[in-house]
This record gives sequence, structure tokens and C-alpha cells, in this order.
Amino acid sequence: MTPDESWIPVLITLPTLVPLGAAALSLLLGRSPRFQRTVSIAAISVAFIASCLLLYLTERHGTFAVAIGGWGDKGFGNGPLGITLVVDQLAALMLVVSTIVLLCVVVYAIGQGIRDGTAQQPTSIFLPTYLILTAGVCNAFLAGDLFNLYVSFEILLTASYVLLTLGASAERVRAGASYVMVSMVSSLIFLAGIAFAYATTGTLNLAEMAVRLDDVPDGTRNALFAVLLVAFGIKAAVFPLSTWLPDSYPTAPAPVTAVFAGLLTKVGVYAIVRAHSLLFPGGSLDTIMLVAGLLTMLVGIFGAIAQSDIKRLLSFTLVSHIGYMIFGIALSSDLGMSAAIYYVAHHILVQTTLFLVVGLIERQAGSASLRRLGGLIASPLLAVLFLVPALNLGGIPPFSGFIGKVALLEAGTQDGSVLAWILVAGSVITSLLTLYVMARIWTKGFWRPRADAPEGDLADKGPSALIDESSDDAAFSDREDVGRMPVMMVLPTMAMVAAGLVLTLWAGPIFDFTDSAATDVVDRSVYVDAVLGAGGVR
Repeated sequence: MTPDESWIPVLITLPTLVPLGAAALSLLLGRSPRFQRTVSIAAISVAFIASCLLLYLTERHGTFAVAIGGWGDKGFGNGPLGITLVVDQLAALMLVVSTIVLLCVVVYAIGQGIRDGTAQQPTSIFLPTYLILTAGVCNAFLAGDLFNLYVSFEILLTASYVLLTLGASAERVRAGASYVMVSMVSSLIFLAGIAFAYATTGTLNLAEMAVRLDDVPDGTRNALFAVLLVAFGIKAAVFPLSTWLPDSYPTAPAPVTAVFAGLLTKVGVYAIVRAHSLLFPGGSLDTIMLVAGLLTMLVGIFGAIAQSDIKRLLSFTLVSHIGYMIFGIALSSDLGMSAAIYYVAHHILVQTTLFLVVGLIERQAGSASLRRLGGLIASPLLAVLFLVPALNLGGIPPFSGFIGKVALLEAGTQDGSVLAWILVAGSVITSLLTLYVMARIWTKGFWRPRADAPEGDLADKGPSALIDESSDDAAFSDREDVGRMPVMMVLPTMAMVAAGLVLTLWAGPIFDFTDSAATDVVDRSVYVDAVLGAGGVR
């Protein structure tokens, strides 16, 4: 690194430190909602700009690392002691995609009419907590040691507990309690894995651990990998560790559900990528991961078919498509990893967009239940905003969902094993069934007259008649804005649709980037040299 690039360590810390500082400032501005919102949008915008610069720098100059705290090489066994942040092409891409989502969703949430003291989303609570969540997500992608990754998970999970239970309705509290219990179990398993890793290698720095694990017996390595895989599998919602998700996410407000669906599970997937490629290369548990990926696809999509509430339906498709990512990772090939990275970026954008559209549907119709919906085609803008990401998720050419799935199928056929071919078949079946459930939403929610819906006759009695007091739709019973879509909700949704289309229009250059990122991920010496060798920033 040349001396004139000494500002890069500062740049690496910005996506984490700026949102944290803004969270503290927004608490002080709790009595000034306008300034609080300005600070929140500005902080996430800074994180986005810093992430874009990091994406450019890693594509041009490779991986960068910085040791925070000035401890240097004072750790046990001559290893680095302190907080190590590492940004390579994969981490930079995840930062850019995540900050796009976080920025669009916070604008959407503001447009949804957040009011201080309302039952739905108190501004003084929502925005500071959202900024803490942003810091946790960004720090997870930058974490260069196992304990810092654990801290990142705890930051974003603590924030998610608050966001999930905003409004404190009975349904949200029940879902929040379940979510907290599952998250605590996952965190305890992760903490046990950290203790196991430190006892085995004497370090928690990922680069140094990767080197030392080469001298550890295979049985111990596999046991350690299995513990971490279970912890990360719960967070990523990999079957059979995914049953908590469809009962938790749909109960939250639309912006919260959108950011949870788009990002939180992908942080778990990112952790699996690092563990699989950096710490435990060699494919010792690839067979188990391939089977888990197949079951995640099929169980998730069959669950989606059985749903009538759009939020729950999309939550099951979220679980299902995690299986595609696990499929690509478990192939242990450059093409499989590249396809998985591309698919992660695609799915973050598309899944978030669909949940934002569901929020607009609730605004337009007062409900997200297919038993009550119909005639939404009367709003052409809403129809287009749903149709584009729905076709994208279903894998219709030429959208990015089709491109990512074709790349995964190609990687599977190149592998050539019987299990890989079974995964190829399962991927095709899952894609077709995803298109079926998207078509089901379209035909019932948009094309069908509302009067033909099983509960469509309630539409003639006004929005309040659509409310089931036992469900979260009761939030709409006293709202005067049902039937109107605020501009600040529509514009970020349109921006998310456009971001998803970018992956289609520039698929070639983006795949070139993911190919390069996958090469660096699979060749772990790039990461190790950046942290421990001359490439690291001190």
C-alpha cells in the first residue's frame, strides 16, 4: 500500500462507526423527528458511499485489512491481538447491496408515516435501533476475527428484537419471544464454537486460525466446523433449522419485515461462506450441506404453496431460496461460489422489494391475505412493482433470478456427482413452484375481482370491515390512509425494483466481478496474506 492510501483504514471503519454515532445522536434528537430522520438518512448514505469506494478499491487493488486499537502483533503465539477488519471483493459487494437496502427501507419507513408515540413505529425508538442494526450488519461483513463476528451478530440481533416487537401487539410479542429463544440458542452454540476454536488453535483471528487449523486432526476440524455450521445455519434459516422464520418475520411492520428478509439471513449465509472456504476448505461436510440445501429448497417452497397470507408465503420462499445459496457454496468450486455470490446479491434485492410491495398492498387494500384481496390490477403502478420482482424471483428469463439459477445449474452439472444432479433437479422443481406461487398471488390478488374472493364481500363495507381483530391487520382499523400509497413509500420501492434490474442489465460485468470475488474466496491465501502478510494495513 502506498503512503497516499493511508486513509483506507478510516474508510473501512466508516460503515460501522458512522451508523453507531448517528444512533447515539438520533437518541439525543428524539424530540426533533425531522432532524432525527435527516441524521438517519445521512448516516446510511455515508455508509453506502464508503461501501462503493471500498468496492472500487478492492476490485482495483485487492483485499485490505486493518487492526483496530494499535495493539499490533502482541497476541498469544505472535498473532494479532485486537479487532481486525478485512474487506475483500465479497465483503465490499455485500456492503454495497446491504446499504442500498438499508437506505431504501429507512426512506420507505419514514414515508409510511412514522409518528412519535404511535402504536406501530415510534420514531424515537425505531430510527436509533435501525441504525444500530445497520452497524451490526456492516460490521459482520467486515469482521476479521470470530469473536468480532459474534459481537456483530449480537448487535444486529439485539436491535432486531426491538424492531420485531414494535407496537407490542400480542402477536408480535409471541413471535418476538420465539425469535429471542431461537437466537439465544444460536448464540450459545456460536459461543461454544468460539471457545472450542480458541482451545484448538489459540487464536480467534480468522486468517491465523485458517493457518493453524491445517495442523489440527481431521476429526477435531470436522467437529468444530459442525458446531459453527449449526450456529450459522440457524441464523441463515437452513433446514431443519429454519422453522422459526415463517412464524417471526411476517408479524413485524412492513419495513422491518423487508430488511429482515433481505439481510439477516444473508449475514448467516456470509458466515457460512467464510467458515467453509477460509477455515475448513476441503469439502469434509459438503455432502451434508448439499442435502441440507436440497431439503431447504423443497420444504420451503412446499410450505409457501400452503399459505394464504402473502407475508407468510414470501417468508417460506425466503427459506426455500437459501437452499440455492447453500447449493453453490457446497459445490466447492469457483463457478459454484461465483453463482452463489451473485444469487445472494440478487435475492437480497428481490426479496426486500417484494416485502416492500406487500406493505403497499396493505396500504392499498387494508390486508395482505389472499382470501380478502382482489382487483389490485386497478392500480397499474402497484401491479408493475409486484410483477417485476415476482418474475425475477420465479426465474423467468432474462431476469437476474434466471441468470443466477442457470449459473448454479451449470456449476452442478460440472460437478457431475449423483448428488449434484439431484440438486440440479431439485433447483428446477423449486424454481417452477416459485413461479407457481408468484402466479397465484398475481391471479388472486390482482386479476380476480375482489368480490370473488372468499372474504371479498367485506370490501363493500369499508376498510374497517376487513379487519380481523385477532390478526395484525387490526392496525389498519383506525387509519384514514388505507387506499393511498405515500410517494415516499413508492419511490424507494421503485428504486429497489431498479436495483434488481441492474443485476440483469449488467449481468456480464457483475458476473466478472463475482468470478473474481469467488476466486479470492476459494483461494484463501489472498485473505490470509492481506491480514498476516505485507498486504495488511497496520
